[in-house]
Amino acid sequence: MNRLATCCLLAGLTLAPSVALAQSTTIHRIGWLSLAGPEDVDSSPYFEAFRAGLRDLGFIEGRNLTIEARWARGEPDRGLELAKELVGLGVAAIVTQGVAIRAARQVAGSVPVVFAMSADPEKAKLVDSLARPGGNFTGVTFMSYEVNAKRLQLLKEVLPGVSRIALLSNPEHAGEQGELEVSRRTAAALGMTIQYVPVRSAKDFEPAFAAISNERAEAMIVLPDALMMQHRARVMDFAMSQRIPALSGWPAFARSGGVISYGPHLRDSFRAVARSASKILNGAKPADIPVEQPTKFELIVNAKAARDIGLILPSFLLARADEVIE
Repeated sequence: MNRLATCCLLAGLTLAPSVALAQSTTIHRIGWLSLAGPEDVDSSPYFEAFRAGLRDLGFIEGRNLTIEARWARGEPDRGLELAKELVGLGVAAIVTQGVAIRAARQVAGSVPVVFAMSADPEKAKLVDSLARPGGNFTGVTFMSYEVNAKRLQLLKEVLPGVSRIALLSNPEHAGEQGELEVSRRTAAALGMTIQYVPVRSAKDFEPAFAAISNERAEAMIVLPDALMMQHRARVMDFAMSQRIPALSGWPAFARSGGVISYGPHLRDSFRAVARSASKILNGAKPADIPVEQPTKFELIVNAKAARDIGLILPSFLLARADEVIE
């Protein structure tokens, strides 16, 4: 064998493994289902956090990953249609949140579903337990019962003399009774009483507002779920008209006119969603992937909304806030 042939042979042996690796790289396809739209300021940052989480874990769009994103753009009836479309594409998993989980649940069949939800997935009967989901669903729950106690403690710091609190909540939200129990127990310990005001649908808001007004509530806590999120501007406008502070759990509430929002750091939670999805892409079964709970929380303070109702927020609260809206 001459020198040229030997060099070519050695070059081929050197290149062969990398060529073979490139040829064998799997392109994973995963679905994203949302009832919002990609331009929605309250949902698109979390999609980006999810994508960034996957990138950090080695799943790069255009290299070894395709994300099939489907957006219902505020039309809940399209959720089922889009979920069926994703199943038909043969995605390795469907990632979804909120009300869209119901659509995925109806059609997923054997396709794994990774959820992000504000409710309790055990009480919603999506999983057997958080530690061992046992079925085809896993993901992240934003629910932390203790957070409800923290919101009331924050309120007491802002308004030491407050005693009558209206608690607006959707009884259909899985885990709501646990949140209510913690809220009542904490309020009693702080010398406050809770006026529980249930709202199951859009038509219940006006009677709920009338009840809160009649009881002369001094502040309002809104337990966040999809219904409250959809009608948050309406709820915050009512609180403003009553000149009472409103507190809730997601940043969107503070940005819509609530005085304080305290709850899970949602971008961090959607990175956790990416972790669960990556495990499925690497071959794990959702039944064996524990549901994650929030470990990082954020405090958003709307100083402008406070001023508009004549409330002066203490400087220590503003200093502690992760974001202050002026």
